[in-house]
Parts: sequence; C-alpha cells; structure tokens
Amino acid sequence: MAKSPAKAAAKKAPARKTEATKTAATKASATKATAKKTTTKTVTRKAVAKAPARAAKVPAKVTTKKTVTSAKTKSATVLTLRHIAETISDVHELTKRQANELIGQVVEIITKSLKKGDKVRLSGLGILQVKKRPARMARNPRTGEPVKVKASKKIAFRAAKELKETI
Repeated sequence: MAKSPAKAAAKKAPARKTEATKTAATKASATKATAKKTTTKTVTRKAVAKAPARAAKVPAKVTTKKTVTSAKTKSATVLTLRHIAETISDVHELTKRQANELIGQVVEIITKSLKKGDKVRLSGLGILQVKKRPARMARNPRTGEPVKVKASKKIAFRAAKELKETI
C-alpha cells in the first residue's frame, strides 16, 4: 500500500520541529559562549593592566553577585493587608471577610484624616502626615531649559522610636 501525501507530511513535521529547536538551542549556546568570551577578554585586559590586583578583584565580584541574589530572596516576602487580616481573623476568631472589612475601614479612616490635613499617629509604628511642597523652578535635563514645577502634597512617614529600635 502506498502512503497518502498527508500522512507522509504529518510524519515529517515533527522532524522539522526538532531541527528548528536544535538550531535555536545551538544559537542560544553560541550567544552564551560569545558572552563568556567577551567577559574573559575584559578580565584579561584588566589583569594585564593591573596584575597584582587581579587576585583581589575576581573574588570580590563573585561575592557581590552572591549578596545580590540573597538580597532578592529576602525582599520577596511582602506583608499585605490581606495577610494582616488573615492573622487578625485567626487570633480574634473572626471570619476573614470581617477582618478584611475592619482593615479596609481603618485604611479609609486614615485616608480621610490625611485628606483633611490631620496627622495620624499610630503608636509603636509612626506618624503619617501630609507635607506641602511649594512650587519651584527646575531644569529639563535634556535641553537645560527652565521648567515650572507645580506645588504638590506628599505623604510623609516618620517611624516611631520603638520601631527603629526593634529593627
């Protein structure tokens, strides 16, 4: 029996995909190899310029990379209002919905009082207040021409002494 052209094409299609993925993989590895070559060249140029300092520079770069990755992992956890509401619901035997409503109302009250211009003092945490920024003249960094900056308000937070000491 002779195979139909559709079946033959269907069998050849996966072979083409593997060839495409192989070429993509070789291209990716080639670019990585090129990147490694360029970094080695820059290290060797620096090493030629400052041969005695070479040993001190190479470990320093490695340690800075390690600290950067560890800093990223530490800052990955963020405490949100929802997390606070869950904790409150567990401790005070409330539903999560009730705790979320409580937290939402606290945020609304703080927002309203800041709109009025009042200070919000949260004992043990700090003080929130609105500060007025006056209008000023600034310069456009590209052209150097003077630009007027409008007056604005910003929210300032000053941490409490207890908070500073615990951290």
